[in-house]
Amino acid sequence: MSRLPPKPPAPGRRGPPTAPAARRPAPAGARAAPASGARPQAPGRDGVPASGETPRLSKRMGELGLCSRREADTWIENGWVKVDGVVVTTLGTRVSRQARIEIDPAAARHQEEQVTILLNKPIGYVSGQAEDGHPPASTLIRPENRWSGDPSPLRFKPGHLRGLAPAGRLDIDSTGLLVFTQDGRVARRLIGDDGAVEKEYLVRVEGSLDDAGLARLRHGLELDGVTLRPAKVSWANEDQLRFVLREGRKRQIRRMCELVGLKVVGLKRVRSGGVPLGPLPVGQWRYLRRDELF
Repeated sequence: MSRLPPKPPAPGRRGPPTAPAARRPAPAGARAAPASGARPQAPGRDGVPASGETPRLSKRMGELGLCSRREADTWIENGWVKVDGVVVTTLGTRVSRQARIEIDPAAARHQEEQVTILLNKPIGYVSGQAEDGHPPASTLIRPENRWSGDPSPLRFKPGHLRGLAPAGRLDIDSTGLLVFTQDGRVARRLIGDDGAVEKEYLVRVEGSLDDAGLARLRHGLELDGVTLRPAKVSWANEDQLRFVLREGRKRQIRRMCELVGLKVVGLKRVRSGGVPLGPLPVGQWRYLRRDELF
């Protein structure tokens, strides 16, 4: 006797429900609830969500220029972020690009309390973490190293060092303006990919440079297979060039000079955007004033 084929599953029937993902507990006093604009993302290939349509809330806040992603995580955990009118306190929440994001005034006050510090970095210090026995430049940011001519009314507090990070870098054998900030907006402007902020350098060189070589420095060089953006390059005096760049590849100026037969014997950053190094002494620092903008 022939057997009947197995009965197909009923349309729309699903398997057993999966257990909900563990959620970070909400801070005391904060109301956590799923927002109408915060919804799970459909999985893409191999079950990995495609992030084009619904980015993480912290990333979206960064895209909108509200703060850095690190700041966004702090704001979310503190209950300072609403999506479509609902407080969201769960890190990693994804939102639609059309969602309305509101920030509590407490977050704005938090940003206003953050500081940005300008340091004239000496040779022999690295911009970030200690390397090969060389100390980080951040170790120079101490009360005794504050410039006596600093016009800022701020009084130094140990909390000004918390979360302070370099917004850009200078090579160990370079000197000049190095910016440290707690403000993610400042960091994003200085090290973002849009090249909106000019950086100006004085570069002492050895060797000869003809007009063709000067033209190549201005535009036409490649580093690591990438064509460099146009630069402003001119003679400051008989042995110093002035470079104005809108990008900052590793050891870029030194490598550019090598490509046209020059050797760099001194390099100093003298300006970032609208903020000059000015008379700030080597090894000393000051606060960025409220009226100064990069």
